[in-house]
Amino acid sequence: MKHPIYINSFGSMSALGHEEDSILKQYQSDSTHFSKLKLNESSVFGASLSASSSKVIQDIAEENQRYKALDKSVLMAMYAARKAVSNLKFNPEATGINLGSSRGATALFEKHHKDFIENKTLSPLTSPTTTLGNLSSWVAQDIGVEGPNIEHSITCSTALHAMLNAKAWLQAGMCDMFLVGGSEAPLTEFTLAQMQSLKLYSTLDTDYPCESLKLDKNKNSLVLGEGAAIAAMSRSSKNALAQITGFGYATEQITHNISISSDAKCFQKSMKMALDEAGKAEVDAIVLHAPGTKKGDLAEMKAIEKTFKNLPRLTTNKWKLGHTFGASGMLSIEMALLMLKTGEFFENPFYPYAKQTSEITSVMINAVGFGGNAVSILLEKPEP
Repeated sequence: MKHPIYINSFGSMSALGHEEDSILKQYQSDSTHFSKLKLNESSVFGASLSASSSKVIQDIAEENQRYKALDKSVLMAMYAARKAVSNLKFNPEATGINLGSSRGATALFEKHHKDFIENKTLSPLTSPTTTLGNLSSWVAQDIGVEGPNIEHSITCSTALHAMLNAKAWLQAGMCDMFLVGGSEAPLTEFTLAQMQSLKLYSTLDTDYPCESLKLDKNKNSLVLGEGAAIAAMSRSSKNALAQITGFGYATEQITHNISISSDAKCFQKSMKMALDEAGKAEVDAIVLHAPGTKKGDLAEMKAIEKTFKNLPRLTTNKWKLGHTFGASGMLSIEMALLMLKTGEFFENPFYPYAKQTSEITSVMINAVGFGGNAVSILLEKPEP
């Protein structure tokens, strides 16, 4: 690695809350955060923002007349970015933003499209408030960033791809700091129906409807959730939450529109690349992508078994807060940061592991999406 890269701050909002102390308590508990949502004549589980987080979003929308026209995903990203820079001094011209979303301004797009179909009329704000660049551009406007402003969509690995891009900018000396992450508000009728049509959505009616990392499940159990998460990356170790010691990525040739190989060759390559860059063969823990689907969870597990001689401690967070698509990788980064901060391992209820008391000092985070585009990020506890 040319220059060390660090995560200096973080902000998020999900079904777990929007303040670090409450989020940590949720990870230390065995509770889930799903509720029933109406879909046509039936209902499905989803992980919505809490009442207090929803109030924060509403307050942001009320701050400015222009903000009232924005999608929920954009407002969540604005909060996460404000949180991430709240204790940082940054040069606006030397700070970049790279955010993303799998679906974009989902609810707002569906609303405008419905208006057009029913009334053949459209608001003039339809295009500017539903364009893909909405997240990064409004965040830049809100917090006053004047550097490169990038938004992309690489399905469920979107946020971790933003970290790859930020690394290149930072190591090239083209920016001093980069805000990276993703935001997703997918609990809409059309988006939920899409997941149901793929036969991926959970039909379980239990306290744990998403069986992420349960390897012997007999049906798919994906459940969607809302969330936004943004990290500040830089070459400065000052007050660093973690050092990013390994970056890995790979894209494999897929044989089906929604599947990867049975042993996730893309993950084997991305994890090995991250380990090689860090000069490590082992890590203390892995936060898996594990969406709760039968094939997806098993494929990633097989990739881990082929990559590591000794299995690290394995966990996920989708069983607790749902799959947040483009934001999911960065919310997994948050889980890893909290494990590094506390030294604790946050268990997954479906995966048995040998109890260990050693402190967590290194965590790998995986993400992949439709298209076989895997990313693996290795975080280590920074030196005092």
